[in-house]
Amino acid sequence: MKKLLLLLLFASPALAQTPADTVVFNARRAVTLEGASNFRDLGGYPAAGGKHVKWGHLYRSADISKLTDSDLLALQSRHVALVCDLRGPQEVAQAPDRLPPGARRLELPAGSENIDPRLLMGGAKNVNRDSLMRAVYTNTSFFRAKYKPLFDELLALPGNEALLFHCTAGKDRTGIGAALVLAALGVDRQTILKDYAATDVYWQVGRAQSVQRMTQAGLSAEAVAAVRPLLAANPAYLAGTFAAIDRQYGSLDKYLATEMGLTPQKQAALRAKYLQ
Repeated sequence: MKKLLLLLLFASPALAQTPADTVVFNARRAVTLEGASNFRDLGGYPAAGGKHVKWGHLYRSADISKLTDSDLLALQSRHVALVCDLRGPQEVAQAPDRLPPGARRLELPAGSENIDPRLLMGGAKNVNRDSLMRAVYTNTSFFRAKYKPLFDELLALPGNEALLFHCTAGKDRTGIGAALVLAALGVDRQTILKDYAATDVYWQVGRAQSVQRMTQAGLSAEAVAAVRPLLAANPAYLAGTFAAIDRQYGSLDKYLATEMGLTPQKQAALRAKYLQ
């Protein structure tokens, strides 16, 4: 794997000039919490019309079932008023969200988590898990049910409130959601792919814990190695999503209008609300 260079100016206009294998960060992006990982602010990215995504309005994360009381107060101070949970019913039952005071929650499963758990835990033989991941990312059939309500909520949310969306690792379902939101705001694809790849750094602890659980469950080193593609934020997967959308709908703008309900008027309203 190529060496990752960590810079402190993710929101800088110089982002486009960084090497293709570089993951760039802003010191404000990570939200440090005791009970969650891969929790970060989507603000600061260069977007349409020479503007930037507003800080403190859009957050993405991994599982938030273990947030501490101090974590909840920290999110309350950030005005997190709505949590969109992208997980499936079984995941929700096993690890219920902890919400900041006054926040409401919206479940958006949409059937995207119907992957045989044996594949996730290395119990199936002769499975190309890299191909499995690519198939998940290019299956756009569930996107409308999962992400259109997210856009509806973003448009309806009062301007002084923030929205958090998450899944279990904050990588795949959350990664696609973040990509669609940032794309709708006019953030370029290279920047979106860099945000996606950043999960490999922000979710290091969570990934190590997943490997540890598999090992403790009795999986061999070979079986654990076989599922590593499922634990990595490979930008090629998300690039496959964009390619599938372009192929099926002609362009991302047409897709956003057709499937996410973002007419030109609504997209303009979204950008007016979340860009500065």
